[in-house]
Amino acid sequence: MSKIAVIYWSGTGNTAEMANEIAAGIGADAEVFSVDAFSGNVDDYEKIAFGCAAMGDEVLEEAEFDPFFTSIEGKLKGKKLALFGSYGWGDGKWMRDWEERCTKAGASLLDDGLIICGFPDADGKEKCKDYGTRFAAY
Repeated sequence: MSKIAVIYWSGTGNTAEMANEIAAGIGADAEVFSVDAFSGNVDDYEKIAFGCAAMGDEVLEEAEFDPFFTSIEGKLKGKKLALFGSYGWGDGKWMRDWEERCTKAGASLLDDGLIICGFPDADGKEKCKDYGTRFAAY
């Protein structure tokens, strides 16, 4: 198994809950960090699951997450990534835009990012765990 980071930003706890459930699906190889607590180096991880909620007009959170992601974007070539996040409205435009950024950076995406409206209910938590399990095997 490889070392896997789960790095997320969460304003209300929805995406944090998703991160923890995804990490549970990954298993013992998962290291979970809020974006403000991550002081490591993305080069140390073969796989990274990034989580960020949709904000405003369906964009990544602009004060903490997007600057962090922009700062490491150049190091994503050849990395295996999974993207996830919660939203309150819209159709997932922020996720599609984010997927495009990752592809342009040369990363390999697990599949379409996992999005959940609001706090993950029992079904949403199961989807998160499954996503983590699939990412660990990716």
